Amino acid sequence: MRILLPFIFAAALCAQAPPVRPVPRPVPPEGVAVPADVRTELQTGLDRLGKSIEGLKQNPLMADVLVFHKAVRFALDGNEFFNANEFEKARGILKEGQTRADALAHGDAPWTKQTGLVVRGYISKIDGSVQPYGLVIPPTWFPASAHRFRLDAWFHGRGETLSEVNFIADRMRNPGEFQPPNTIVLHLYGRYCNANKFAGEVDLFEAMDDVKKHYSIDENRLLVRGFSMGGASVWHLATHYGIWAAAAPGAGFAETREFTHVAREGPKPTWYEEKLWHLYDATDYAGNLYQVPVVAYNGDKDPQREAADIMERYMAEEGLRLSRVWGPDTAHRYHPDSKIVISRLIDANADRGSTPFPRRVKFTTWTLAYNRMKWVTVDAMGREWERARVDAEVTGDHTVTVQTSNVTALTLDMGPGANLLDVESKPVVAIDGQKVSAPGPMTDRSWTVQLRKNGSQWEAGAPDEKELRKRHGLQGPIDDAFMDSFIMVRPTGTPLAPSTAAWCSAEREHAIREWRRQLRGEARVKDDSAVTDADIAASNLVLWGDPGSNRILAKIAGKLPIKWTAEGIVADSQRYPANSALVMIYPNPLNPKKYVVLNSGHTFREVDNLNNARQVARLPDFAIIDTSVPPDGYAPGKVVEAGFFGEKWELIAGNGK
Repeated sequence: MRILLPFIFAAALCAQAPPVRPVPRPVPPEGVAVPADVRTELQTGLDRLGKSIEGLKQNPLMADVLVFHKAVRFALDGNEFFNANEFEKARGILKEGQTRADALAHGDAPWTKQTGLVVRGYISKIDGSVQPYGLVIPPTWFPASAHRFRLDAWFHGRGETLSEVNFIADRMRNPGEFQPPNTIVLHLYGRYCNANKFAGEVDLFEAMDDVKKHYSIDENRLLVRGFSMGGASVWHLATHYGIWAAAAPGAGFAETREFTHVAREGPKPTWYEEKLWHLYDATDYAGNLYQVPVVAYNGDKDPQREAADIMERYMAEEGLRLSRVWGPDTAHRYHPDSKIVISRLIDANADRGSTPFPRRVKFTTWTLAYNRMKWVTVDAMGREWERARVDAEVTGDHTVTVQTSNVTALTLDMGPGANLLDVESKPVVAIDGQKVSAPGPMTDRSWTVQLRKNGSQWEAGAPDEKELRKRHGLQGPIDDAFMDSFIMVRPTGTPLAPSTAAWCSAEREHAIREWRRQLRGEARVKDDSAVTDADIAASNLVLWGDPGSNRILAKIAGKLPIKWTAEGIVADSQRYPANSALVMIYPNPLNPKKYVVLNSGHTFREVDNLNNARQVARLPDFAIIDTSVPPDGYAPGKVVEAGFFGEKWELIAGNGK
């Protein structure tokens, strides 16, 4: 299905007109009515399968059964049968799930031994939900095989009716666009239809980890491929991670501003929204493709050729020439002849494999969320959301030369077998014109050194681990909290600010509902009185309410940089009235290794579901909301102030502008 939507084309025809405000509509759409007899039949089968699952709770393969139960349960409970043909799909899914449950009860799991099309699942760390994925297992595989197989991850296109029922049914019959020989192909669900961002991004790595538990995979021959929305997924993942042997994006989009026609559609973006585009815009990370072979494809008549066009432009600025394959006289699809050419180019790079320890690494990032490339890790930045670069090269058997910008601490970590430095050498790191002595390599041919800036001078050593500072996994923005285990904490006390209580309650229910609809899980929800020490140790806490109504928030309120009183909110010298609500992310004072979030789920809203390029972070580290303005499909209310905390999580002048 095409990613571009009708309102985009309509706006393009009237470029001189004022901005058009797209109207949110349900995504996924409302389903069809389920006849009573069909509902009874499916519910009976679902109940039977559920009882069988009860007896399998300690079985390590239980997720391979749960995915079938969840698919039908979500469709029935969420009104997500989109046409009558899907009732038969649900019957087949329940039958397969029951067959597997019965087999497991007898100590067997035949799908773990089969080749061809296999549907499996895993339990996500994020919310404890079961998530499906599909596999194409080559005929050369067998359970005892010692061969390490190439793994191609495939990302699907946009499909607003791609429920779990439809995804699983397709994965049980359709091998997909490409089936390279002697290769396991992993088809990602990606938590529905988000271009593998946020929880959809985590889905890739959780699914790959699950595949590696069951099949022997060559870590140096991992590839990412996809078309349309899936092509956008590939552009994002290829530019943000350096682990791939090759990447093959087809069509799609690569950035936010040009693809979504920001100048013509919707409200003018705020300064912090424009900064937040640096999280996912592949154009900003184009230089990282120095490490990743890429072959881009589009039909010569496809409007989504724009993705490769703009990436070609940005890559050229980094000195890189993009390899492109064109489908002749072709719109939004693969041309058969082009598939042959793509396979030849991609397979050549897959056969070679990735190089985990190249002599030179060129790395660009804008956030500590993406802080690693090969053997270079950025541990601290001068300022988040501004471009940071590292160019590191082994220039001799005892010398590593490094040039940096906007970096204040980094680690150079060449693992066992790297063998890039003489094992008897006493290495010197020549960094930004300074020389720093480093420990020598280990006899396993690994080498590690940590470097930090002390004022303007580089020295050996790591940043102070006890210091409150932004670091990988604790750098914000708000949406980052929902890429790891989180718990929604419901208040049970008396609100400090009664005028905001209804807003907090409504936004909590909105966040839970949208997590279910858009990210295909069920958020863990606990009363504030039920939160345990184990919860605090293991999960990010999403605290709803204010310091009067939420007892966990009351415990930490004095340690937060923004204060919330009965009279209103105080941020440095700024005061906001009692009808204001605080939305924020911050390291949890009860466990600084995890976040607390105040009064927010993921920050993109209904209007953003119309186009996956719009599904980006909409709020930074904190925001003050005027709750007298009702929430809508664009915002949680009127945002009267918002900004980023500093590198030490401090409130800074100008709020990061």
